Amino acid sequence: MNRLLKYFLILAIVPTLVMTSCKKDEEPTTMGDYTTVKDYMVANSMDLPAILSGWVLDAKLIADGGIVDPADYSIPGYHVLDIRAAADFATGHIKGAVNTTLANILVTAADKKDKPILVVCYTGQTAGHAVMALRLMGYQGAAVLKWGMAAWSADFSGPWTGAIGSPAVGNANWVTTAAPTTGVFGYPTWTSTTTDGAALLSERVNAMLTAGFKGVASADVLAAPANYNIINYWPAADYTTFGHFAGAYDVPVISLAGDLIKGIDPSKETLIYCYTGQTSSMAVAWLNTLGYNAKSIKFGANSLVYDDLKAAAKPVYKQAYGYTYVTGK
Repeated sequence: MNRLLKYFLILAIVPTLVMTSCKKDEEPTTMGDYTTVKDYMVANSMDLPAILSGWVLDAKLIADGGIVDPADYSIPGYHVLDIRAAADFATGHIKGAVNTTLANILVTAADKKDKPILVVCYTGQTAGHAVMALRLMGYQGAAVLKWGMAAWSADFSGPWTGAIGSPAVGNANWVTTAAPTTGVFGYPTWTSTTTDGAALLSERVNAMLTAGFKGVASADVLAAPANYNIINYWPAADYTTFGHFAGAYDVPVISLAGDLIKGIDPSKETLIYCYTGQTSSMAVAWLNTLGYNAKSIKFGANSLVYDDLKAAAKPVYKQAYGYTYVTGK
C-alpha cells in the first residue's frame, strides 16, 4: 500500500516539476516601444528640425536657379513621383513623371536611387506625408514640389485658388491674445514585437502611409476651435500679429531635443497648422510615425488670413507658372 501511494505521489509531482522548469526556461517577450524608435531617430539625425531642411522646392526654371528645364518643361535632376489620382494624372502631368499613390510611395521609390525624388500632389500638402516617409527611410534628398501641380499651370490651380481667403478676420474665434502655456505630457504608448530600431521605424512609417493623409478643413476648426487641441506651428511674433484660433498653443519648434515634444498631449487628437499646410503636413506625418494622433489643418493660414499674410510678404500661394505638360498615362 505504501509503495502504491509513493507511486501516485511521484505521478502527481513530476508534471509540476516539468511545468516549473519550463517556466524558468522561457524568456520574457521583449517589445519595442516609443523610446526604441525615438532613440533610433535621434541617433540617425531624424529629429524634425533636421528633416525640415531643403524639403520643398519651387518650380523655378534652371536658369533662375530652379529645377525645371525650359526646353521641354521636365525636371531632369529628379525622379518625379506624382501621387494624384490616375485620372488626374492622365489629364496632365509633368513630363517624365511616374504616377503612384501615397501608400505605395516607398515601393515605387525602391529602384530610383540614382538621383533624388520629387513628390508631386495637387497642392503640396499630401506630398509632405510621402516625403517624410522617404526621408525617414533613407531618401535624404526627397522633396515636395512647392504648391503641387497648382504651381505648374493654371489648369491645375483650382484647389489653391478655391481655398485662399480671409474668413478669420473679424471672427470671434480668431484672436490675438498671448499663447496659453503648454502642458508637460508623457509619451505615446504602443508596442511592437521588434526591438530593432530600423525595423521598428520602417513598421511605423508604413503604418503612417497606410493610414493616409491626415487633414481637416480650416472652416470646421474656425467654427468651433474649443472642440479641438490646436497647435500654431509658427513664431510667437506671428502668432499675435496675424492672430490664431482661440485657445491654440504656440509651438514654433517641435523636437525630440530637450523633450520639447512633451508639450504635445498624446492622448488627444492634435491639429497643427502653419502658413500653407505644407510644413504642417510634414510635421503631422513625423508625429504620427511616433505614435501621436495628429492632423494638419489644410491650406493653413492661407485659408484664414490670406490678405494679411500676403501684405506682410509671408508664404502665400500667388499663381501658377504657366508651364506646358503632357497627357495620358
